[in-house]
Amino acid sequence: MARSSTTSPGTSATRTVRGSRTGRPVMALLDLLGRRWTMRVLWELRSGRQTFRALQEACDGISPAVLNQRLRELRDARLVDLADGAGYGLTSLGTELLEKFSPIVGWAEKWAKRKS
Repeated sequence: MARSSTTSPGTSATRTVRGSRTGRPVMALLDLLGRRWTMRVLWELRSGRQTFRALQEACDGISPAVLNQRLRELRDARLVDLADGAGYGLTSLGTELLEKFSPIVGWAEKWAKRKS
């Protein structure tokens, strides 16, 4: 991911945010989460650690190359870690992020019922 620096409105300090051209952390996060399969990988890890193969199967056969890339990005973002022998799992930061999606999950369930 490219680094860029911007000056926040009202401040003179320059800060760097990985993955954001604007320097806004929310934009970097949305960019990461918007990549194909990223949310699915996070979602499948919500119930516990999984090996690469188990995670690939849980994600309906995502290609190994894409899964490797997404796991690398999620590890770089410190949302996922890899424990020897235990597989991939959410970090405390990753767990906290998924907890923020709880209201959206509830809304999506209501929405799905109304659509049918």
